[in-house]
Amino acid sequence: MSNIKQVWNGVLKELESEVSAFTFDLWIKTLLPVCIYKERLVLSTETEAHHNICEKRFRETIKKAAQKVFPLIADVEIITPDMVSAYEEYKEFEIGTDEAPASEEPASFFAGYTFDSFVIGKSNEFAAAVAKAVAEKTAGGRPSVKYNPLFLYGGVGLGKTHLMHAIGNYIKEQNPKIKVVYVPTEKFINELLQIFRNSSNADARVEFRAKYRSVDILMLDDIQSITNRASTQEEIFYTFNDLYLAGKQIVISSDRPPKEIVPLEERLRTRFSSGVIADISQPDLDMRIAILQKMCLSEKADIDKGILRMIAEKISSNIRELKGLLTRVISYASLTGADPNDMEVISGALRDYAEDTKEVVTIQKIADAVCRYYRVELDDLIGKKKNKEIVAPRQICIYLVTEFLSIPLISVGEFFGGRDHTTVMHARDKIASQIKENQVIASQVKDLKDAVLNK
Repeated sequence: MSNIKQVWNGVLKELESEVSAFTFDLWIKTLLPVCIYKERLVLSTETEAHHNICEKRFRETIKKAAQKVFPLIADVEIITPDMVSAYEEYKEFEIGTDEAPASEEPASFFAGYTFDSFVIGKSNEFAAAVAKAVAEKTAGGRPSVKYNPLFLYGGVGLGKTHLMHAIGNYIKEQNPKIKVVYVPTEKFINELLQIFRNSSNADARVEFRAKYRSVDILMLDDIQSITNRASTQEEIFYTFNDLYLAGKQIVISSDRPPKEIVPLEERLRTRFSSGVIADISQPDLDMRIAILQKMCLSEKADIDKGILRMIAEKISSNIRELKGLLTRVISYASLTGADPNDMEVISGALRDYAEDTKEVVTIQKIADAVCRYYRVELDDLIGKKKNKEIVAPRQICIYLVTEFLSIPLISVGEFFGGRDHTTVMHARDKIASQIKENQVIASQVKDLKDAVLNK
């Protein structure tokens, strides 16, 4: 288990590589961790001015880093010093992690993630049914080849991690002797890389393998973060094989199906596809309202369905953000002593969110995303350079612009250094064709679309 300081230190390490040193030292490092409250990491600023800047400019960046390190965190809340006392009773809260040494009992699963708390609809009913079957069979000591491995895929925040923790919670309740390990793939890889760096420690790899190959069920979350290092994929391959041949259950999650994960060795792709593949798609409006109603029930919050519908209409593609928005309303009403059904309260609670979502997709935003992704300069992207390292990102950028924006091709060409519309058409059609034939290009375009849409 990790306390709030350990959680924040982990997030800081991630953020240090995500933002400039100046930003990190001046704004991020000065934030103070307060607590984990209702799946939110609560941070305090030193002054009101500090709060306003961090809330508007850095909250989303901090949130993404926090979720990368601790997937159970649904949101980040930045508060002013005068609000800290309201969270005093929550300061002792601890969050489970996968970082326990191999000799210790694996970390606890998040108690709120159970099958009972998972709202089922058309978008996820098959995934939920298979996950429950896996939990029941594994708890009974008889994992089924039919469901092994179970591969869950879907967009960010749609419930993959919830189902994995629900499996763990169910098994621990029904049969505590079953050894269950859940780990984000990135954490698995980081542990392995640490062993490679300390190659002088001969026992480290033995302990690492014992930790992950002596379990009854292994759950690897976000497998799409796998690297293209041969040694990393080899370790995952042999871990998979050892567990599978021993009749142990494997559960994997990703934001895309196995055939679209790049880079991924074919032998791993084949094994990931050998069991049951279940997708979780975006919930419709009625299901999103049902999710909010269930959350209100668990929080003992009496909020009108009309208010819940308004919240559900704001977010359509991420259940985690949906819950975070409702939590913001409930917390705002609780801390101010107001009625959560008062429209002034709702407007106050959602004001920052509304401001954040006003940002629209522009040609500049797309270009900036491409530059960050491929690590190229904007001047080169829109300039005359014709080397492969620049031309490929430029063509992908042109394709994305034509996908996102309904603007004349001649205007697109003007942005890219005065190129004519036939050049724009060539780039657009070339990438459209490559997406169908080349999984690497398809995966890169998907990543960029998510980045542009802030997913």
